[in-house]
Amino acid sequence: MQVSVAHHPPNTAVLVLRGSLDIDTAPALKANLGRLVERPSPRVVVDVSGLDFCDSMGVGVLVTAHGRATERGGWVRLAAPSGFLRRLFDTLGLSDYLPMFPDVATALKED
Repeated sequence: MQVSVAHHPPNTAVLVLRGSLDIDTAPALKANLGRLVERPSPRVVVDVSGLDFCDSMGVGVLVTAHGRATERGGWVRLAAPSGFLRRLFDTLGLSDYLPMFPDVATALKED
């Protein structure tokens, strides 16, 4: 999995994921997201348009990061989830918990 981060004002980061998010790559995402959500009022958009797979470990990292961000007065949002990822979050009952947006621009401007 490839991870890149771009920072946008005010205090917002866009994390772009490419490849597979699974048991082998989840620790790298956890480390990257962990640094971002530890800031005061963190706002993180995770662009998942480039993910071709996500397992329960990956889902757990995203959900935990959103919870930590919320505790700090911020949020984590998913941008451009595939049909597979959307169905996975629906099946797990997480679609209402972790906000999903059609693209990064929409996720950035919604408040």
